[in-house]
Amino acid sequence: MEKYNNRRFYSLNDFFREKFSDKVFKVSLDAGFTCPNRDGKVAYGGCIFCSDAGSGEFTGNRRKSITEQIDEQLEFLKDKVKHKKVIAYFQNFTNTYGDVNYLRDIYYEALNHPRVLGLAIGTRPDCIEDDTLALLKEINKKYFLWIELGLQTIDDKIAKMINRGYPLSTYSEISKKLSDNGIKFVTHMIVGLPTEEREEILNTARYIIQSGAWGIKIHSLHIIKGTPLEKIYSRTNFKIFTLEEYVDIVATILQFLPKKMVVHRVTGDGKKDEVIEPKWSLNKRKVLNEIEKELKNREKR
Repeated sequence: MEKYNNRRFYSLNDFFREKFSDKVFKVSLDAGFTCPNRDGKVAYGGCIFCSDAGSGEFTGNRRKSITEQIDEQLEFLKDKVKHKKVIAYFQNFTNTYGDVNYLRDIYYEALNHPRVLGLAIGTRPDCIEDDTLALLKEINKKYFLWIELGLQTIDDKIAKMINRGYPLSTYSEISKKLSDNGIKFVTHMIVGLPTEEREEILNTARYIIQSGAWGIKIHSLHIIKGTPLEKIYSRTNFKIFTLEEYVDIVATILQFLPKKMVVHRVTGDGKKDEVIEPKWSLNKRKVLNEIEKELKNREKR
């Protein structure tokens, strides 16, 4: 397996250094969105694992403008970022779920910031309408852009159980449209969803590759306090993968990814006082080191 900056997979940092000849940071923004499986358009309550913050515990303050949020994040990260350029990351909830004129305003407000070199937009496959796709295509021609799609699993039964709110066919349709228009997209998957076994998880990764995704985000399942998933876990005590099982699955995925598929994440972040299980996920450095060690050991076999 080829090594990139001492890692045995092609990370987002590796991509940035190749494309921009520098380290690039992301600033996470909250543009005031919700999700269609929260507000009743398709369901209520959101995905069962998602917190009240819409999986955006580290984003800016939605009561402030996009420019203000960027400035605040740059100030907070000043020792790391210094004078470097950043990606404006519309992270939590569904960031294409709104009127296209509002989307245009916030996207271009971010792009007009002198330190922003491009956008990352987190969304759902069922929330990219034709007019939104046209806007994304317009931005993609002028600026650096990627879209993040929350797939999590290809099993429609499990997707229904987690209240994802759309079938696999919707992901397949929008991923093709993005590919056809030359728009990079990153697909999220979760390792450890209730009842999902190792081979089913690997099949999700294989499907993401086949869909033409430019990048992948692999998350460890987090059972967060106050979520519907917490109630399910307390009632059923479903299987939680051990660190060793998680490392085995992630290492296997990394081994069969295409050489230059960009790996944005191999584990998840969670607030220590909110994560119920798995506790091992809170030691992110250890998880990363164990994955790297497993990949190194596999090279020797």
